[in-house]
Amino acid sequence: MTDVRRATEDDLPTLRELWLEFFRESPLPPHVDVDVEHELEEVAQIVRDQVALLAEEDGRPVGFALAMAKTPRLARLSDLYVVPDDRRRGVASALAREVVAAFPEAEHVTLEVGASNVPARAAYARWGFGEDQLQLVAPRAELERRLRHEAASGSFGSIHVQSDDLPAVERAVHQFVPRLPGRSRGSVIVPPRSGWISVYDDAADRDPKQLARLGRELAERMGAVAVAIGVEEGTVVRFTLFENGRVMDEYLSVQEYYGPLPPGDVVALAANPTVVARLTGADPGAVRAAALHASTPADLPPAPELAASIARTMGIEGAETGWNGAAEQPGAIRLDRT
Repeated sequence: MTDVRRATEDDLPTLRELWLEFFRESPLPPHVDVDVEHELEEVAQIVRDQVALLAEEDGRPVGFALAMAKTPRLARLSDLYVVPDDRRRGVASALAREVVAAFPEAEHVTLEVGASNVPARAAYARWGFGEDQLQLVAPRAELERRLRHEAASGSFGSIHVQSDDLPAVERAVHQFVPRLPGRSRGSVIVPPRSGWISVYDDAADRDPKQLARLGRELAERMGAVAVAIGVEEGTVVRFTLFENGRVMDEYLSVQEYYGPLPPGDVVALAANPTVVARLTGADPGAVRAAALHASTPADLPPAPELAASIARTMGIEGAETGWNGAAEQPGAIRLDRT
């Protein structure tokens, strides 16, 4: 039978060995450095001033718990450990019950657990613990790279018309671009590459809605397939696939980036590889692999890289840039807005 009692200073050597076993068994994330001796000094301080519990089986130490009062209404369970051979026998819950009993005035108990510690998280959830505040960690180099991309990109986009008729696309741009609201520094058209003519416009570049509108109008005027693809707010990728002015497919890399959506709308923003393949000649498997989704932009490649990767599956070049970089592309034609 498990006996749980308050630890005393005479138990410090035992607690030290148990804590070291706990430390050796718990892999530390790469961003954490631990001063072991300092931690052991804190264990001794908790024994003296707070709540330290020792679990024993027939006098043999099998686990320990350390806890403290954060405020009169909040207790913190800082350490809970059971030796491997005595787990799943109720030792951890016995220790936790004594922790709760030691703080009769507390209204809540808090603890921290590693995200990868699945067994412990399952036990804590069973006891009623739920997520409150999440501590997020990012490798500095990756964070710097993504922030640099975001600062440099913002919102931008381009339209790619499946046509080799450059003069016809120029005429269509001359006709439709002046209708776009807002001031524009003009448009850039890049001659056909692999059967796609690329169109960049300053006003549409900065406004995803205008980008989609121009893409639809060009597809309708040309009687062709057109893809409007861009990066929004520097973080998410959207493409809209048109045929003869009708929306045939749409994709957003983080489907609920702008807020919760009905399930049907979430599915509608997932990209349909069969439709994309039929209209662009792309390989469906390649589209499926490239059109990634996640619940947060942090789980995806940087948005310009993702946009370029998706566009490549359709044979489209130049999707990683917007109006600012369009003029540098080979054969680019600058059109002033009139």
